[in-house]
Formats: sequence, C-alpha cells, structure tokens
Amino acid sequence: MNKPDIAIIGAGMSGLVAASSLQKLGFTPTVYEKSAVLGEVGAGLTMAPNATHALQFAGMTDALVKHGMSPGRGGVKHWQTGKLMISLERGDELREKFGASYYHIHRADLHAALAAKVLANDAGAIHLGCDFKTLHQDGSKVTVEFASGERLNADVVIGADGVRSGVRAALFGEDQPRFTGYIAFRGLVPFDALPPGIIDPPSCLSTGPDRSFTRYLIRNGQVVNYVALAQRDGWQEEGWSIPATVDEVLQEYQGWYEDVATIIRATPDGSLFKWALCDRATLPAWTQGRVTLMGDAAHPMLPFLGSGAAMAIEDAVILARAFDCSDSIEAALQRYFVARHERTAWVAQKSREAALNYHSGRSEHYEPSKHLTAESLGIWAYNPAKVPI
Repeated sequence: MNKPDIAIIGAGMSGLVAASSLQKLGFTPTVYEKSAVLGEVGAGLTMAPNATHALQFAGMTDALVKHGMSPGRGGVKHWQTGKLMISLERGDELREKFGASYYHIHRADLHAALAAKVLANDAGAIHLGCDFKTLHQDGSKVTVEFASGERLNADVVIGADGVRSGVRAALFGEDQPRFTGYIAFRGLVPFDALPPGIIDPPSCLSTGPDRSFTRYLIRNGQVVNYVALAQRDGWQEEGWSIPATVDEVLQEYQGWYEDVATIIRATPDGSLFKWALCDRATLPAWTQGRVTLMGDAAHPMLPFLGSGAAMAIEDAVILARAFDCSDSIEAALQRYFVARHERTAWVAQKSREAALNYHSGRSEHYEPSKHLTAESLGIWAYNPAKVPI
C-alpha cells in the first residue's frame, strides 16, 4: 500500500517508540502531544529482554547502553527478616538465554532519547500543545479535533494517550478506571546517602502482608529508585504525582526489616510521590474503522510484574511492523490487534495475580517455585522485532 498519513495521539513512551519504528520502516508519522513542553515525569523503569528487543528495533541501543543499568543480580527478600529468599540472575546468563540485556533506566532519560531520535529523523514529527478533544471518520479519512479548535485529517489515528485516554473514550464511550485497592509510592534516593552494603543485591523485591517494596539502581548507580506498593480501603485524591511524606511511607512499612526504613528515611524533600493504581476491564476490540489504541489506552497494567511499559513498547513495534507487511490500512490494524490482544490480556491478568502472590506474606519456608515473575511466566521470551505477525 501507499504510505498512509499516520497521526499518533500522545508523545509518551509508546507513542514515541511507534513513531521511531515507523520512521525506520519508511513511514512519516506525526505525533500530537497535549503538553506544552516535551518531557516525562516518573522515575525508574524496568526494561526486560522483551522490551530491550523492541527498543533496539526502534533505534535505542546506544541510549540503553548510555543511560541504562544492568544490575547483574536480583533477589527477593523476606519482609520481616530481610533474608534473601530467592537469588535471580540478571547478567550474562540471562542475556544468553533471551538474546538481549535486562536494564533499569530513568523514564525521563529514555523518553528524552526517544524524542531526540524521532526529531532527528523528522524535525517536524512532534507537535506540542495539542489537547485531543474528539474525532470523526468518514471511511477514508479521520478528522481529529483538539481543544484549541484546530483540526487535522489523517489516514490513520493511533491513540497512545494513556490510561485516561480521550481516544478510547471517543471510540467506546467513557469508562472510568477502577481503583484496585492498591496505592504506589515512588522515591529517588542518592546512593551516597545510604550506608555501604545496603543495596545488595543491586535489584531487589521485598514481599510481605499487603505490601511490597522494590528498589534498584539507575543513572549509573548514583540514584536508588524505589516503588512501595500498599493496599488501602479507599482513595480520595486525584493525580499521578501527588507529593507524599517520609512519615506516611514509614507508617505503611512499620515492622519491616530496617533496610527498608533506612532507604525511605533517606528520601530528599520533593523526591517522594504517590498515586492510585487503577485498572480497566479488557476491551474486546481496540480498533474502530481507521483508529486504534496502544499501550495503557488499550490495556492498562498493574505494575506487579514490571511489564506495563514493556507491553506498550511491544505494541508500538508490532504496529509498525504490521503496517510494513500489510497491503491495506484495514489489514494492518487487524494484524496488529490479532498479534497483541491475547498476549496483553494474559499479561494483565497475570499482573493482577502477582499482586495477590506478592502481598500474601512470607514464611521462612517460602517456596521459590510459587513466586510469580515475568521470567518464570515466559513473558521475557517474546521478541516483538521478530515474532511472526
């Protein structure tokens, strides 16, 4: 088919990976972002081998090496004793097994590298200040209207605008995300502010009753990123980056082994935030006419398997490949959906199950075989750059 005019709504991780992947294959996509300034909030991301394959396809190999941390070892510790219950290989052995490395990386570093790549390929590829309002289709074109009143016409529109997606609402109606009963705290701590030996192994998950605590190194080992996940009966606050206090998090983790409290207490002012974990039911379809969804807009993921960003990035590469090997827009969108729907629905369900697994409490006789991981479930064995579609 002739190269279609592809509009991507949202310049987050999946939108930029899609843009870079499409550019690599000879397309000229345009990304429309509601923010006035291109940037990314958040902290650390896990890029397991499946995500690494996708990012390498999108031209991010050098960025991963420059900004990513490959921890070498990981582990699971008991919430109360701090005993290492499971040791996990994250270095050469894992790379040999899956053909790609495992990284931790600051979200902002990866996002900046992706934006730079897309703009280096096409200086006019990203438009800022474009707040999506609605869309209309006439069979051959999609008209997108922004809050400013500006309109655009495209052959295809891809909604990559997150869990509260306006494109999803335009296609399938309003569907408010459901609060899951879990809240997340994220913090960034200077490595030098911690006692020697406390970050061992370099990547670690601690699991306990109604709580889990994950921490790992980013930015060349200079910063410790942690994510503390706790269960709560209710949630009254709105937003993704609500300031939290050290005392609030310490109260959640009373009775946990001392290293957890030490890391939390070392969090500088302004480096600790919280948000509610929300979920949605799996959609039976993502595509309507010439509009489709991608990433959190299509399939929000709970973070317990560390696979949310990976699924969105996989989507982006598969979508680009689907356009490259199809003879019509309709065929490309169908090929993309068939390749992604079953996998993402399954990973979303396994992420929900992992929440129960991690927060069940641990005994000294904990059986490693019962610990759910993305690796043990086979999630990492998927290569979106090569899997048949």
